[in-house]
Amino acid sequence: MSLLVCTDLLKQFGGLAAISHVNMEVQPGELVGLIGPNGAGKTTLFNLITGFIRPTSGRVRYAGQDITGCPPHVIGSLGLVRTFQKINVFAELTVLDNVLIGRHLHLSAGFSRALVQSRCYRGEERSSRAAALRTLAFVGLAGWEYRQAKHLPFGLQRALGIATALAAEPKLLLLDEPASGMNTEEKRKISDIIRRIHAGGTTVLLVEHDMNVVMSLCQRIVVLDAGSVLMEGAPEQVQHDPRVIEVYLGKSYRRTA
Repeated sequence: MSLLVCTDLLKQFGGLAAISHVNMEVQPGELVGLIGPNGAGKTTLFNLITGFIRPTSGRVRYAGQDITGCPPHVIGSLGLVRTFQKINVFAELTVLDNVLIGRHLHLSAGFSRALVQSRCYRGEERSSRAAALRTLAFVGLAGWEYRQAKHLPFGLQRALGIATALAAEPKLLLLDEPASGMNTEEKRKISDIIRRIHAGGTTVLLVEHDMNVVMSLCQRIVVLDAGSVLMEGAPEQVQHDPRVIEVYLGKSYRRTA
């Protein structure tokens, strides 16, 4: 059974169709890339999948369940979690506290128990703290736990955003331009993190403009153009497809591919 199924998704803003009858599936265990020119509808599609906006028509199913129009926190609790194109960290909080916020979906001790510091609450707090520290080590942030997030270098802020998403224990992780604005070394490190996330059993759907990152990571690529699926296939098919070269990669990419 497909983990994610988008069926005939349409999103109109006024008279403009930002997403036009998109059909897309992601299988369990895949690492799928979603590419296309600026304005193609990639982030809009992410927003539809994760409940930040409602589709005009069409359906989204996750793990066999219709989640169309469900609020983001409900979708996140089911194991479908996303990051954002812009760095989205709590700058004044510590690195560790950022990740602990991502753990909140897995805490069962209620507010009243927390007030009286019940045994259940203290146990969950210790468990969450240990899990958060493991996640930070996984993304290369060991040693930064008690620094304010605003003091992290740019690349590590990106890693923190991913760590916060991982803290929610996703089954399907949507990454929106994780390598944006990075230098070559930072891109190499973030690519390694994504590769290890996938190797650990998490299904990944990735939006990214850097084609070196996309081609080195993804097993399958879906190409959007003007809100519609232009084509999909293996990386080698996509980079040699005349339609993709024409609307997105450009003729110079054909010569260097």
